Amino acid sequence: METTELLLMLLPIILIQLTLMIVAVIHILRHDNFKVGNKALWLIIVIFINLIGPILYFAIGRGE
Repeated sequence: METTELLLMLLPIILIQLTLMIVAVIHILRHDNFKVGNKALWLIIVIFINLIGPILYFAIGRGE
């Protein structure tokens, strides 16, 4: 498998990950209420735990 083919296979996953991360960071910066943790904690989780971080934020961290 060539590098180009591999990149084309991974491109949708990369785009989904980046989209989730950007949306989560914007939501965190605009809101102050969280079910668990605080703004700094969620920013670190979302940015450094790539695909799972934003999913965790939307599942358990986002406040009312």
